[in-house]
Amino acid sequence: MKASLNHTLCRSIPLLVAATLLVGAPLAAQSPPSPAPVATTEPVFLKPGEIVTPFDAEGIDGVRRHVDYPKGTVTVVFFLSAGCPHCHRMIPVWNKWVELRPPNVAMVGVLVDREPPGFFDKIPIAFPLLRSSGRELMEQYKVSRVPLTLRIATGGKVEDVGVGELDDTRLLEIFKK
Repeated sequence: MKASLNHTLCRSIPLLVAATLLVGAPLAAQSPPSPAPVATTEPVFLKPGEIVTPFDAEGIDGVRRHVDYPKGTVTVVFFLSAGCPHCHRMIPVWNKWVELRPPNVAMVGVLVDREPPGFFDKIPIAFPLLRSSGRELMEQYKVSRVPLTLRIATGGKVEDVGVGELDDTRLLEIFKK
């Protein structure tokens, strides 16, 4: 009898496991789906070789200016935010490069937000600073993070892109190419 009982149990266990799996399968299918993984997208920046077009923007002094990329010159464009501590640390460095730049290099900054009252009293700026003329400019220049430093050659051809705080060695590369 013991052998018969063991034989019955041995045959029944696989059947019980199979029945459990079959009954449990619909329950698993009805459970809520797991949340989709959050997509992380890296910021997109201009790349060397891309072309940008000239733009017009109002300076912090209220005068409207035209920024273009004439033959035989290079323009270094800085995008910054008054609310960005990294930009605050870069302003004195950029100010220093106003004096160190070669004669064929123009510099211009573009402020992407509104400065608080007294901002320019606390942080003097030695280069022309314009206010962003709108979302279109930010999209054309692919500004997704500041500070952003661009070296733009004749005809609007991007030659170099620096993102974040840059040291003097990196700025030398951008200014002296």
